[in-house]
Amino acid sequence: MFQRLYDRVIELSAHRRAPAYLSALSFTESSFFPIPPDVMLAPMCLARPSKGWQYAALCTLFSVIGGMAGYLIGSLAFEWIEPWLMGSRYAGAFKSAVAAFESWGFWYILLAGFTPIPYKVFTISAGVVGMPFLAFMGGSIVGRGGRFFLVAALIQLGGENLASRLRKYIDFIGWVTIVLAAIVFAFMKLSGS
Repeated sequence: MFQRLYDRVIELSAHRRAPAYLSALSFTESSFFPIPPDVMLAPMCLARPSKGWQYAALCTLFSVIGGMAGYLIGSLAFEWIEPWLMGSRYAGAFKSAVAAFESWGFWYILLAGFTPIPYKVFTISAGVVGMPFLAFMGGSIVGRGGRFFLVAALIQLGGENLASRLRKYIDFIGWVTIVLAAIVFAFMKLSGS
């Protein structure tokens, strides 16, 4: 199952419009869409290793811009999305994020850039609590940039050898990722109660 998806993403990653798709995915994931851009960034870096740093920079730029949109949603329009958010599976994570922002601010948004939890939970929460915007931007740039440039660096170091090994184990990695996401979700649900 995951091998077919992986092969399809690798194929799409070499498409001439792949950078535009990557930019759109990075923007939307930071404000409302649940799929992280890493799933497209890594194959794009494998397909065109010489452009890996450029792709990581695009991911960072559009993720931060999308984060600004999420911040504005939290700051200006939270009352519109609050019923949906509190009724969604993200309610526990949102409550935890709000509490953590009040305690840790900049450091929390910086670390949030590396977590598997959808970044929009953090960007909207930052807007709701009124985190200082410059601190939010600084943490977003460092956190998201660190994550995406790390992905690009790992692909640069591993190259084609990594691609063949990744394809061989992609089903296992996919299922482990699903199990880990379920564990994180269960933990957030239990800690939010």
